[in-house]
Amino acid sequence: MLPSALGYNQILAMSQTALHPWQALPDARTGAYNGVETPLSFGSPAAELEALRSSCGVFALPWRAQSSATGKDRVRWLHNMVTNNVRDLSVNRGNYNFVLNAQGRILGDLYIYNRGESLLLESDSTQMETLITTLKRFIIMDKVELAPLGTEKVALGICGPKSAEILSAAGISAVAMEPNEFREATIDGISAALIAGPAKKPFWFEIWMDAAHAPVFWNKDIWSKLAALGARPVGAEALEMWRVLRGIPHYGQDIRDRDLPQETGQADALNFTKGCYIGQEIVERIRSRGHVHRQFKGFQFPGKAPSLENAEADRRSAVELTSMACVPAKSGLKSLGLGYVRQEVLGDRDEIEVHGITARVVELPFDIE
Repeated sequence: MLPSALGYNQILAMSQTALHPWQALPDARTGAYNGVETPLSFGSPAAELEALRSSCGVFALPWRAQSSATGKDRVRWLHNMVTNNVRDLSVNRGNYNFVLNAQGRILGDLYIYNRGESLLLESDSTQMETLITTLKRFIIMDKVELAPLGTEKVALGICGPKSAEILSAAGISAVAMEPNEFREATIDGISAALIAGPAKKPFWFEIWMDAAHAPVFWNKDIWSKLAALGARPVGAEALEMWRVLRGIPHYGQDIRDRDLPQETGQADALNFTKGCYIGQEIVERIRSRGHVHRQFKGFQFPGKAPSLENAEADRRSAVELTSMACVPAKSGLKSLGLGYVRQEVLGDRDEIEVHGITARVVELPFDIE
């Protein structure tokens, strides 16, 4: 039971921050991101973004959280709760899922991994408590137990084309890992888990470990070891630019509980042959109809972009911007946005006016050099 004065996310953030000594580095500038205190940059967000795109970056992940599902009915039960195929997941493989309400609206998103004797659920810490509470309401006669791991786990991220090479040089085998693969790892004698990101997050890896082992883990200075091998420390500002460039929606910002799965363009969250689940009737009806009125797209602005505060927020509007980033490129700064456009307004065009500014509508991810 969490203390009444503190929420799940606050408890998790406190534990993660205490175990992240790099926050005290001279160039580290900290602040709030995804509801937690974390490094925002280590001196140059532009250089950090370039590391994520062309070499390798290492970063904290204090806003991610895990929960476990155990019990003999766990697979059948969770398979019937989410939008993807949990029943046929191989051991140490995972997939991306939505949790819907009966009207097909998205209540949250998460990754689910088959760990053999349990299922591992991973999501943002801002979502986890609500997701677990929502899912528990549907445990009736099922032999299922859902338990947030909370302060028991801490995480580190590595991303970039040289990530697997640098991890291997540090004694962490990431060779030939498939998207959403879970692999046991031993790092300087300490047990940890290595998770490969999904296809939409190329060259992305996460290292998860028990919080009880984390002080020893960090004392062996894996952060410095990775940095010495060429991984650049990266803050949340560069990670946010990378997220927008890749067109990866963030729940609570780009995906809300008023949005429908097919509107978000996240096809990797949907399985159309798995059978019934909550909200499945709506998802299938949209599929048979062949389209939705709104689609999640990228928006590229020629100069200064409209602020999100002034962006349209009505589902009936032609454009609704949900994320913005000013991204450095070889040809100069690029103003990029994520959001929704109504198909009947856009038609066959690839440009649309947003608050008096003409934006080019593009497929995601962005192709920016």
